[in-house]
Formats: sequence, C-alpha cells, structure tokens
Amino acid sequence: MDGTLTESVQQVIRHYWGFDTLRPLQAEAIRAGVEHRDSLVVMPTGGGKSLCYQVPPLLERRTDIVVSPLISLMKDQVDGLQACGYPAEALHSGVDAPQQRRIEASVAAGEYRLVFVSPERLLSPSFMALMEHLDIRAFAIDEAHCISQWGHDFRPEYRKLATLKQRFPRASVHAYTATATGQVRDDIVEQLGLSDPNVLIGVFDRPNLVYRVLPRTDGAAQVLAVLDRHRSEAAIVYCITRKETEATATRLASNGIKAAAYHAGLDADQRRRTQDAFAEERIDVVAATVAFGMGIDRSNVRCVIHAAMPKSIEHYQQETGRAGRDGLEAECVAFYSAADVLKWQWLFERRAENADADEGDMDAHAGVVAAQVDLLRKMQRYCRALRCRHRALSEYFGQEYRQPNCGACDVCLGEVEGLVDATVESRKILSCVARVGQRFGIGHVVDVLAGADTERVRGLGHDQLSTAGILRDVPRKHLTTMVYELIDQGLLERTTGDRPVITLNDASWEVLRGLRQVRLPRRDVKRARRTTFDRESWEGVDRDLFERLREVRRDIARLRQVPAYVIFSDATLRDLARQRPTTIEELADIYGIGKQKQTDLGPRVIEEIARFTGGECRECS
Repeated sequence: MDGTLTESVQQVIRHYWGFDTLRPLQAEAIRAGVEHRDSLVVMPTGGGKSLCYQVPPLLERRTDIVVSPLISLMKDQVDGLQACGYPAEALHSGVDAPQQRRIEASVAAGEYRLVFVSPERLLSPSFMALMEHLDIRAFAIDEAHCISQWGHDFRPEYRKLATLKQRFPRASVHAYTATATGQVRDDIVEQLGLSDPNVLIGVFDRPNLVYRVLPRTDGAAQVLAVLDRHRSEAAIVYCITRKETEATATRLASNGIKAAAYHAGLDADQRRRTQDAFAEERIDVVAATVAFGMGIDRSNVRCVIHAAMPKSIEHYQQETGRAGRDGLEAECVAFYSAADVLKWQWLFERRAENADADEGDMDAHAGVVAAQVDLLRKMQRYCRALRCRHRALSEYFGQEYRQPNCGACDVCLGEVEGLVDATVESRKILSCVARVGQRFGIGHVVDVLAGADTERVRGLGHDQLSTAGILRDVPRKHLTTMVYELIDQGLLERTTGDRPVITLNDASWEVLRGLRQVRLPRRDVKRARRTTFDRESWEGVDRDLFERLREVRRDIARLRQVPAYVIFSDATLRDLARQRPTTIEELADIYGIGKQKQTDLGPRVIEEIARFTGGECRECS
C-alpha cells in the first residue's frame, strides 16, 4: 500500500473506530477493494474482516453492497457502524414498507457507504434495478463459505450469487469468511466466478483463546464448574439438540445464572428476545444449538462451552471464534464423549432419509453426507489427540505453528493427565457384553455392571451373572463414558438403527484373552490455570472502575436501544480503567474511541471516572 493510501486509511480508521494500526492482511484486502480487484479474504472470527469492506467505500465515497445471511448479523453491524458515525443501513424483512421506501430513496441518493442485504433481497428485480441505476461497483459477500457444499454451513440461496458477475461485469466481488479449507476456498472462487482474485489467507490462530478439551463424565456439573470461573460474564453453551439447550438453560437458571435457550424450533419472537437480552447484557449465558452463530457479534464473550463435541472443526473454529472478539482472553471448553460421534452420525442419517432430493436438499446426496461424516471424524481426532490445540487447529487449516508451547491450552498448560491403563475395567465390560449375549444396548449393560436392582435385569436373570455388580464402585456416568470410549477405540461395535445394541469384535477378544492393553483418558483433570496473557491484559486496570464503567455502558445502551458492546468494547473499558482520563481530549488516546464517540459519549465517561476516583472532572467545571 503506497504512502498516500496508507495515510488516508489511517485517518479513516482513527476517525471512525479509534484504531491506530491495521491487523495483518487488512491493508492488502482494503487495497483490493479500492482497486476494484476481486478478492477472497479468509480471516478468523474477530480477525477484522469487516473493516476490509467498510473502509474502501469511505475512501472512494461510493455505495457498496454487503450480502449477509442473517437479519441479526446485519442489524448488529449497522448498529455498530452508526454508533461510530458511519453512514450504513440494512434492508431486510424486518423493515416495514414506509421505512423501506425511505431507505431506498436514501440509497438512490447515494447517502450510504454500505447497504446490507440478504441474498434473496439482493437478487429481487426491484433491488437489481436500483443497483443498476447506482452503477454499483463492489459487492462484499460475508460468510462466503455458505456457497460451498463442501463447507460446514451450505446454503443453496448463496449459489445464485454467481449471477452478480454477469449482471455487473464492471463490479468487483469480495468474498469473506472465517473458516475455509483449501477445497472450500477453491469452490468459493469457482461458484462466484471471481476473476484473478487476490486470495488473502489470514493467520487462523487466535492466541487470546484458551482451548480445553475434557472427557465428559457429568456434563451438567462440568459446565457449571466452567461458568463459575466467569460469573457475570458473557458465555455461550453449545448443545447438539433443541431439547438439550432447554434443559441446560433451565439447569443454569436454577443455579442462579441468568440464562436462556436458543434454537431454531423457537418462534422468531422468542429467538429475538433471547438474542436482544444477551446483546443488552440482561442475561449472561445462552444455551444454544448451532442456530445461534453467525448472528452473534457481541465482542466481549468471555467463554464458549461445547457441552458436546461439535460436528466439524470448521464449526468449532467459528463457534469458539465468538469468544474474545475484543482481543482479550477468553476460555473455550469442549466436553467430548464418543457418544457424541454416534449421535451426530444418527442425525446425519436421519436428515438424509427425510430429505427430499427433488426440492434440492443437498443433504440428500450421499456425497454431502459422506463429507459431513469425514468432517466429524476429523473433529473426533482433534478431541482425542493430546497435543497443542493451537497447533492442531493451525495445521488443520494448512498453516504452520512455530511456537513450541502456546501457553494457552490444556495440553501446554500441563492440565491434562494423559492416558491410564484401563485394561482390567475394560475386560470386565467386554465380559459383561458377552454374558448378556451381545443382544442389549449400552444402558442395560451398564445396569448389569453397576448392579442395578431393576425388574428388567431380574426378569432376564442378569442379576445372577458373574459380571453383575462387578463395577458397582464406578460412578454410573463414568461407567457409561468408558463404554463409549471402548466403542470409540474400536474395541466394541454398536449397531445402527433406533434400538442399537453393542457387540464384540476381534479386538474385543484380544483384550479378553490378555493379548491387548487398553488405555483410556484419565477423568481427574487438574485445575484450570491462569495464563500469562490474562494476567498481562489486566495489568494496571482498576477492576472496580471497570465494573462501574460496565454499568454505565449498559445504561447508555439501554437508553439508545443498541447492544452494550456497540457503545464500548471490554478492551476500551479496561483501557479507560487503566489510564483514567480526565479530559475529553485525553480520550483520543484510548483504544476504540473514535471522533464520534469522543464527542458523543466523552462527557459522560469523564464525569463517571471523576466521580468514581474522587478526582476533578475538568470538563464539568
């Protein structure tokens, strides 16, 4: 980027966002936008993709179109931009007819630099005519991985975006995504018809995220233990099914945590209320399915928990990427059980069985289902491997990780105990499967091993077996987990269908005959350790003042009916609580405070800091 352009960009980002420098690859992506060269930009969530398409129309004083898949995502981005004084607007189904006419008139007059629309709205005849009238010269496709059937979130409506290059041959198209393997990147370029694009691949590693993967033994208790480290902080708990999200939210609420459920089965109003409550900091935790994802732009999520294994590393990367978008430390904990793999496979199969291929549902095609299973297996290997999590994620996305110790995962922090010899317990489990005739499911086998006094066990005479009660001293949840781990390691087989049973195989007999040892993950994990990154990020910060400023931020946001993080990020609040400015001019040195916020919010902030510290508010005298 030449000197003149660099200076112009710095002036713009300082004025609107209060930033002094660009992150890696942002300069190259902005140049592509200014020079009208097609581009594919892959940066991790929180890596600053949005700035890449927000800056060029300001520099060129033009109107650009942003294609976004979710109304909530559009709304959050527009709220944030307008709070910075940036001229932006969104058109979606939530906009009533009079407002739509007003916005379209303003668009036609060139009053906005960015206009956010859904794929369906973009391709409507009326909006196409409006764009042709304006001679739109650039389109930004957000969440571009949705166009690829090899990605983790395929959406058929995105495929129609290929017509943009045909209808607007003079316009450049810029695709943005947080997660895309090489295969998905190639598919995006092909499907959008990008011409000699500048392909920019950012560093996938997020050093401010602390990754932990733990065997799930008592899921509810384990989730509560993690959330206890983040009291009154924003957290997301991802679950596989809708039923699990509701049960989790109810359990959290009964333990005094302000929580709500979110899934696609709830009506639109319920989902909106939950999302608004989370954005406005009226609740701290959302228990959600993957439906709660791309629309979440809250920057100060301090914890993301996967109560069960995600279905792909791409989903995991994107969902954990919801944490720490302000650059401060955040914790990402995944609880894993082999049962999760079986559950996902069952869901894939059921979805394929119920899909109607005539309606274009790609999940009905065997190739797509096979791709889903392949992604699932890669996620399974990630969970089982006892190696640096940051290294594993970086290498999955094709990038080298050179740090010998990340200092920010359970493995590198020395929290993981590793594997222990479980041959004796495993032989008892396998023996029980043989004794019951290899005709029963996991629950019944566990009942027999635990010595459960049930009518079914007695009626079958299984209380008289030599293996009855042989593992009664092992907690039932741990025992169930061990059975799933044996299945996971191929030491037991589990049939498919609605009433699966577990059976032995050749490997099982090798264990029973003493020809093979079994090692399983230790379930006693050391206490989570605090990282150097976390200690340094709090250095010099007055925590009481930080909490007071959080209250002020919440009050301002409620008054203006915008999410709290739109007012100030946590990084900005920490900088305020560290530097404690006494004049509006000094706010120019605070991270994340641009000219608009300095003028608009400065007096209130300076007054609150002075009141809290007992000092003099020079702006008030």
